[in-house]
Amino acid sequence: MPDFPTLQGKRIVFLIAHPDDEAMFFAPVLQWLSKPELGNQVLILCLSSGDADGLGHLRKDELAKSAVLLGVRTSEHVVVVEDEKLPDSMETKWDPKLIASILTRYFAPKMMSTPSTTAPLANIDAIITFDTGGVSGHPNHISLFHGASLFLRNLMHRHAGWESPVKLYTLTSVNMVRKYSSILDSIMTIITCIWRTKERSEFPTPLLVVSGPGGVRKAQRAMTTAHESQMRWFRWGWIGLSRYMVVNDLKREKVR
Repeated sequence: MPDFPTLQGKRIVFLIAHPDDEAMFFAPVLQWLSKPELGNQVLILCLSSGDADGLGHLRKDELAKSAVLLGVRTSEHVVVVEDEKLPDSMETKWDPKLIASILTRYFAPKMMSTPSTTAPLANIDAIITFDTGGVSGHPNHISLFHGASLFLRNLMHRHAGWESPVKLYTLTSVNMVRKYSSILDSIMTIITCIWRTKERSEFPTPLLVVSGPGGVRKAQRAMTTAHESQMRWFRWGWIGLSRYMVVNDLKREKVR
């Protein structure tokens, strides 16, 4: 595979909507960025316990188990937010202002007190989340993009001329055929990424990760052994056919 740059020595937050998002959608890049030799500190912030079926208490534990299996250093680096205004629902768009306020509380608590004449402050370097398509079109997923974007705009408010201390990376949504092409889509993705403009900076773009057989099996185990409560019949189709179990491509967003 062509040499694509990666993130090293960064504090990275995976912003997800539900327990199992980390395994179903982000497993390749989560495993890769969690490699000890890259020196990253990887956190997961999940904005609901996935309590649509009354299993939230169980799913929080499943998320912690899955995260550690996929390489997160400790379950203490997994945070689940429970807020009645952020329901696990296919019918509900989450308020970007609420999402931005949660991100501020955790990662930029000094936002309002930082003088406009100095650089904005944050305790993370990058956020990884869904793009405007949300991969599956789930409104909760899509809301994360808008909330994270608003957080970055708020962070840079009053700090014109300074560079944002936090970069936003989003997972690329693809059409239905590609979504269920498993490893075959890795070829298309590699070709697409080769032709994209590559920035080999401290925060490169695009980011491309293609898992080998061991990584794919680990992603599948994260679903089958950690997220047991979610293993309905259609999940087997996903873990067997979804390209997101094999390949992740992300781009760095330009938030204005």
